[in-house]
Amino acid sequence: MYELLGISLVLAALLSLNALASLVAATLWRLLAKPTRRWPAHTRARIIFAMRVGPLILALLSVAGLLLPAYLLYEPYSTKEVVGGKLGLLAFLSALGVTLALWRGLKSWSATRSLLRQWLDGAEPIAIAQVAIPAFIIEHPFPVIAVVGSIRPRLFVARRVLESLTEEEMRAAIAHECGHLATSDNLKRVFLRACRDLLTIVPCGRSLDRAWAENAEAAADEYAATQGSAVALNLASALIAIARMIPAGSRPTMPVAAFLLGDEADGVKGRVRRLLYLAGSDGRRIRRAAKVTPRAEQWVFVSSLLLLMVLLINSSNLAAMHDAIEHAVRMLS
Repeated sequence: MYELLGISLVLAALLSLNALASLVAATLWRLLAKPTRRWPAHTRARIIFAMRVGPLILALLSVAGLLLPAYLLYEPYSTKEVVGGKLGLLAFLSALGVTLALWRGLKSWSATRSLLRQWLDGAEPIAIAQVAIPAFIIEHPFPVIAVVGSIRPRLFVARRVLESLTEEEMRAAIAHECGHLATSDNLKRVFLRACRDLLTIVPCGRSLDRAWAENAEAAADEYAATQGSAVALNLASALIAIARMIPAGSRPTMPVAAFLLGDEADGVKGRVRRLLYLAGSDGRRIRRAAKVTPRAEQWVFVSSLLLLMVLLINSSNLAAMHDAIEHAVRMLS
């Protein structure tokens, strides 16, 4: 019973802390969304990413650094406490969420590998001066310009896009994809998907997922726009041209990829307006902001570790945590 009770407490705490912190983060972003609307998109994207993965990091650190040590140190092995119905239900839901997250992660990984094999079959390698990763031309009915893969990304460009865009538009589109590469957006998508899947049973944070996707695309636009107003204007022109090439009712099927038009082609109008504004400022404002903007996601992780270390320094915190565990077990029995 000692092992079963410990496992149940760990699973229930992971679910409860993650769900509660995710709900707080989603609510906080609702309050911050309007006041930060004029901030650079890369700043907003970093903040949103930190708020999305922060709850899971906080839950993992709290369980691994407080709950588990307190249970192992203070709970007698011969405990007669049993796993109550409520605690068992929470543990089951948490285990189900972890299982679903692993299954969906494997499914996405498999789908990405399948897509890569399909696109690489018959693909023509191409050298692009701006890009340090392998690049390929493919025959595809959809106007694809996409970075696929999170660990070993590859750039794919549909031949019809290469033949339709001007050289300047193509360079601007590639600059946009380089923006995704510079911030490892595909890898971040993997983490965001894991955070979302772990809370399938208790859905929250979807607004943060959508907000991050929108701002990640806008941030990649900003990255291209810092190269000059001409690049910003050419990217706006490329977005319009590619949007017009999309077959009616067609959507890209890319599990883990940064696609030029983003997840929603309907957002092209807003991005074009933003690019025209950036062209007017010649990217100066974005460059200044990029120099002073802290990496919010790194601050969240570092501050969480520091908080955990402070809590662990005082052993009385572990005793207090064990008292809280005893109270929770009685309440959930």
